[in-house]
Amino acid sequence: MEAIRVQDLSKTFRVRQKEKGLKGSIRSVLHPRSEEIRAVDEVSFTVEEGEILAFIGPNGAGKSTTIKMLTGILYPDGGKLEVLGIDPTKRRKELAYQIGTVFGQKEQLWTHLTPYDNFRFFGAIYDIPEKETEARIKELGELFELGAFINTPVRGLSLGQRMRCEFAASLIHKPKVLFLDEPTIGLDPVVKETIRSLIKQMNRQLHTTIFLTSHDVGDIEKLCERIIIINAGSVVMDDSMEHLKDIHTSGMSLENMIVEIYKAEGRTVSV
Repeated sequence: MEAIRVQDLSKTFRVRQKEKGLKGSIRSVLHPRSEEIRAVDEVSFTVEEGEILAFIGPNGAGKSTTIKMLTGILYPDGGKLEVLGIDPTKRRKELAYQIGTVFGQKEQLWTHLTPYDNFRFFGAIYDIPEKETEARIKELGELFELGAFINTPVRGLSLGQRMRCEFAASLIHKPKVLFLDEPTIGLDPVVKETIRSLIKQMNRQLHTTIFLTSHDVGDIEKLCERIIIINAGSVVMDDSMEHLKDIHTSGMSLENMIVEIYKAEGRTVSV
């Protein structure tokens, strides 16, 4: 069964242009100019329930814009999309009760509160009965091993501890789909491995669908069975990890494979 369906999804932004210097600033006020940027260009794909998908590409490829449309933050200019059978543009609030998000560079926890208090707060937001919230906190506390610091204010936690709490908070309402945007960014190798193990565990035990974006090849290789590569707003590859390795030169690393694909599309950046 499909958890996500996207068909001919498009999004264009109008960006104001400004020349250099004071004269350029004055001219941009008196005679503003703008340029249309096609961030997502007729993208189509599906994601099955319980799948862990890597949705990757160079900076500016359209990854974050796509996620924002899938979660209802942005509205598309064209095309159709459904997440768990729900159109995010029409029923965003209903969808929010069934999806979770973790952004490696953005905090969702209140730093002056403890993880426990944050979890209680999120339980209230999602209209979860108090008794059920307490049971869920206990369950997630054991899964993510939060006991030693669950009553310590978030501002006093290490980055690795905070990220474990971010994951727990995103799962308090038992989402069916979890969107992860650079979930291991800035973490040391040991903590990265812990987070990856937790992602695999929640996918296996809870059958959570994982939609992952990352520039860390280790995340992609160790977590995902399928990769979608997007570039300049368009899908340039949608394939299984196994087949991707088979069609490239024997012995070539996954990172080099991805770099070669980027180059083939006219981009020379590396992951």
